Amino acid sequence: MTVSLEVAEGVGTLRLDRPPMNALDVATQDRIKELAEEATRREDVRAVVIYGGEKVFAAGADIKEMQVMDHAAMVVRARALQDSFTAVARIPKPVVAAVTGYALGGGCELALCADYRIAADNAKLGQPEILLGLIPGAGGTQRLSRLIGPSKAKDLIFTGRQVKADEALAIGLVDRVVPAAEVYEAAHAWAARLAQGPAIALRAAKESIDAGLETDLETGLAIERNWFAGLFATEDRERGMRSFVEEGPGKAKFL
Repeated sequence: MTVSLEVAEGVGTLRLDRPPMNALDVATQDRIKELAEEATRREDVRAVVIYGGEKVFAAGADIKEMQVMDHAAMVVRARALQDSFTAVARIPKPVVAAVTGYALGGGCELALCADYRIAADNAKLGQPEILLGLIPGAGGTQRLSRLIGPSKAKDLIFTGRQVKADEALAIGLVDRVVPAAEVYEAAHAWAARLAQGPAIALRAAKESIDAGLETDLETGLAIERNWFAGLFATEDRERGMRSFVEEGPGKAKFL
């Protein structure tokens, strides 16, 4: 399998494994979608790490496979490509990308689908599609501009240049940089901490932020308001407030 889902202690690791560079061919794209949907359904998965291994996250699409596709074939495939990545973005649980080595093209777009990105100090990220006479097709023009702003996104997409970890951190493309040997451990620790949190409230927070960013402020406030009130019907809310009153803040244990 080019992608696997391994679950331990509430954390699901979505592991890319297509040596040497984790090129994202059609089969791998479809497998990503399948496992993202599985992670969404499984109650034992409370947070997710996306990981490509110690050497590389994903160096983009399989160019040899794409080269033989004509316009008609890509009209059909482009939607499936986007759907596979959107399935990751829509996992209603905390998702962290553990980025090692190259995260280029589709690899960068996959990292953009995470809620948080931890990169190795030797990581390089970018959207080099313009160098092939193309543009990003798996969400890069949309998710990158929403994350780092349109002018910075245009710089990366127009030039196709790669950015090192320090610049990626400075422009907000990644959220934390650690030594290469510590990337997965750091990402897993982030996920494991949230896996112990209140699952419904975390889902509410993620959906409120993501849906709110796609609409106007008034509608976003309505989304937040509905989730906020709805959480008063949950056991986690009762547990959290009871613990606060009886033991003080930050000591609640959620199921």
